[in-house]
Amino acid sequence: MLRLSIIAPADLTSRIVDALEDDEAVSALLVQRGAAVKPPGDLITCDLAREGANEVIDFLREWRVHERGTVHIEHSSTWMSRAGFEAERRTPGSSADAVVWADVTQRAYDESEFNWTYVSFMTLATLIASVAIVLDSQVLIIGAMVLGPEFVPVAAIGLSVVRRRWNLLQQAVSTLFGGFLVAIVLTALITLLGRSWGWITVEDLVVRPDTAFVYTPDRWSFVVAVIAGAAGVLSLTSAKVGGLAGVFISVTTVPAAGNIALGIAFGLPEEIWGSTQQLFLNIAGMAIAGWVTLTVQQVVWHPLSVRRARFIARRGRADRPVD
Repeated sequence: MLRLSIIAPADLTSRIVDALEDDEAVSALLVQRGAAVKPPGDLITCDLAREGANEVIDFLREWRVHERGTVHIEHSSTWMSRAGFEAERRTPGSSADAVVWADVTQRAYDESEFNWTYVSFMTLATLIASVAIVLDSQVLIIGAMVLGPEFVPVAAIGLSVVRRRWNLLQQAVSTLFGGFLVAIVLTALITLLGRSWGWITVEDLVVRPDTAFVYTPDRWSFVVAVIAGAAGVLSLTSAKVGGLAGVFISVTTVPAAGNIALGIAFGLPEEIWGSTQQLFLNIAGMAIAGWVTLTVQQVVWHPLSVRRARFIARRGRADRPVD
């Protein structure tokens, strides 16, 4: 169940209320006229079945409510309402399967932004991965995988293609490769410092059977990346998000970046080349899987969305604001 809080200009309030009142996915509706000060307007609040959200958001965007007012979408993890239960039963589809595109897109923009926090997590994860490789520790490798923040930018690449958000594509690609570049450079510099102190020697990188997979990609690397990418996108788009941690542990991106840094610091071209292949193979597999998964979700959900959109459009279509 979702809760929508809408600040609407007074001239749009009646049209919005009429559309929401007739929508079978809406279980509760509250209107407070003149309640909003900034921006000025009326406050409209409604409880909405998750599977009916996209069509409501689409007509609010079509009427430019977000430009003249605001639309806030809030997830209700726990709720008690007979009317809400009946609304979910009446609305076609399943709440767990429903993709709220506005929510997914907003999260993709937020978490694929190139900022200090993203770079810090990427660098720290890469540093842990390099230590794990030196110690030949699979436990530390897993820790580095979980800490890495790279999955959402990878998923955002597929989302940007499906939803045709080309500015999101540019942002995600820049953040992804910029983050890895900064993390690898900083890790290589710190490795050089450790080498000068005698903490790390080239012998530490010769025999390491438990972490050799980070620079020896094969067909299974791509297969695992594809499966993990599909599972990760489902976790991001669905109401059920329990599988995301498993995705982080499945893909060899951050460990490969850590090994690239070690290879640069010690002048080991084989390590650099093998790890670079591993890194790009995993990113490509996840990006392709994300694109395919989102495309399938959009195709599956589209017939239901069209039917609901036609129903909602009956209210207020003749009174649609003129550009």
